[in-house]
Amino acid sequence: MAEVSKGIQIPAEQIQNVFGQYDTNIKKLERQFSVSIVDRDGSIRVSGKEEAVRRVVAILEELTELSLRGNAIEEQRVDYAIAMNMEEKDEVLLEIDKDFICHTVSGKPVKPKTLGQKQYIDAIRNNMVVFGLGPAGTGKTYLAMAMAITAFKNQEVERIILTRPAIEAGEKLGFLPGDLQSKVDPYLRPLYDALYQIMGAETFMKNMEKGLIEVAPLAYMRGRTLDNAYIILDEAQNTTPAQMKMFLTRIGFGSKVIVTGDASQKDLAAGVQSGLDVAGKVLRGIEGIAFCNMTSKDVVRHPLVQKIVKAYENYEAKESNSGKPKNRKTAYGKKEK
Repeated sequence: MAEVSKGIQIPAEQIQNVFGQYDTNIKKLERQFSVSIVDRDGSIRVSGKEEAVRRVVAILEELTELSLRGNAIEEQRVDYAIAMNMEEKDEVLLEIDKDFICHTVSGKPVKPKTLGQKQYIDAIRNNMVVFGLGPAGTGKTYLAMAMAITAFKNQEVERIILTRPAIEAGEKLGFLPGDLQSKVDPYLRPLYDALYQIMGAETFMKNMEKGLIEVAPLAYMRGRTLDNAYIILDEAQNTTPAQMKMFLTRIGFGSKVIVTGDASQKDLAAGVQSGLDVAGKVLRGIEGIAFCNMTSKDVVRHPLVQKIVKAYENYEAKESNSGKPKNRKTAYGKKEK
């Protein structure tokens, strides 16, 4: 295929954002598509094989438009733009970027960054109960919190209830000092982190004192009926089937429920079945309940996290297909023989 060269104009004030620190974004595109990208005072010249040049120009145009809208062009966005372009899904990022949820306390807009996240947000808007499933870093909890806080601020619900099972991540912490709240706080810290970032510590504390925001272990949900509330169950893979049934039957009128979990990171005792796995088999197909499955493509943390998640997925797939005898827990908590 013959070598070609094509130009693209990028406003001078957007060059640094689009190119990345030390031109990291441009170097990534050059490596990925084997092209040469040269900047001559905002006039960008892309040279290489025709198909590669076409793809790189399309990606640069998309990243430039995102930058003009005020978005930071991080490595994750570049990686996702490349992935979508390879799937012939041009301008997907621009469509996703139109979906605004809220601002953080520092003024940063909260938006979905991938197709999986966009589908997750749409499911939350259109269903009463949503299961957000996927690996670490896909924004399951953070986006659920953003939607809950937005609904609360818009007076669509009267309160926010956040809960998760109080189970250690593979190690015993022993007896923790302090009162009851101090004992359960370490388990709920990820929920607090998201609340502080989106709502602000002071506003959160005021609403918590009024009882409008409640952060509590899952065990505290028994016997309650939760009306006019936004209810989020985090780390649901660590629930038992009985706990999951108990939680889902707490739903009252005017409430919305989001259940998040990662089936690959269970901390249940050996032989204990996960309530999240059972719910997936029991509840699929019921109107008003949606299941959103995100993958390593939807990871929006550091790009290395995406590579780690993908490496584990490949390893587990290879192990399951090898046919070798194993003695480990399956996705449903039972030991394989």
